[in-house]
Amino acid sequence: MTRHILSIHAHPDDMEILAGGTLALLAEKGHRITVVTMTPGDCGSAEYGAEEIAAMRRLEAAAGAALIGASYECAEFRDLAIFNDDISRRRVVELIRSIRPDLILTSAPSDYHCDHEATSMLVRDACFAVSAPNYRTGVAAALEAIPHLYFMDSVEGTDREGKPVHPEFGVNIEAQFALKREMLAAHASQRNWLMRQHGMDDYLLTMEEWTHQRGQSFGVKYAEGFRQYRHHPYPVSPLLQEMVGGLLLR
Repeated sequence: MTRHILSIHAHPDDMEILAGGTLALLAEKGHRITVVTMTPGDCGSAEYGAEEIAAMRRLEAAAGAALIGASYECAEFRDLAIFNDDISRRRVVELIRSIRPDLILTSAPSDYHCDHEATSMLVRDACFAVSAPNYRTGVAAALEAIPHLYFMDSVEGTDREGKPVHPEFGVNIEAQFALKREMLAAHASQRNWLMRQHGMDDYLLTMEEWTHQRGQSFGVKYAEGFRQYRHHPYPVSPLLQEMVGGLLLR
């Protein structure tokens, strides 16, 4: 059965770093993928103004998504200005209702960046609201049910204090790693910024190191980690685990 997967993270390039291989695998299996970034990455440059870098990064995000046949949208929040309030929640609910996914992959609840954590909370709480018709948001109709919800790994697999955040399961992406790397390479505008702000001399090599470290924790070369959110009344059946089939890592 073909499913519709929504990958929603804070910034352009977050999805590629943390779940690009798994999404490539799901696309290979014929599933429909929609990639959403909460912001266009408007603060991700010291060389260009906010609107100029945002325009560049929207194009890069669309190009990266297109490599796996995915569509791309930007929710048009702004960097460092994502907050878990009612106005923002209604915007995210309307977005999810308009996309109508079966399954959502989003950012980890505990991560190094405030935008990552706020996105995680917003998406989690929006999922509860998408099937409540009296929670009015716009023109999109309420969903019949809450989508399956999964959290991606945090950056480097740690929380803000550097303590490990262990995934519930992994996905072996050895066969998809080259495509994951190509997807991330589409975000060429970030090379200088990541060196200046994060000290990453080569962001592609850094991503490879992180993906290899997660793979080693499961005994394979490259892997991506996930946790399913199962609190009442969210779905508890292992939908993503079943979709990745024999590449599931426990």
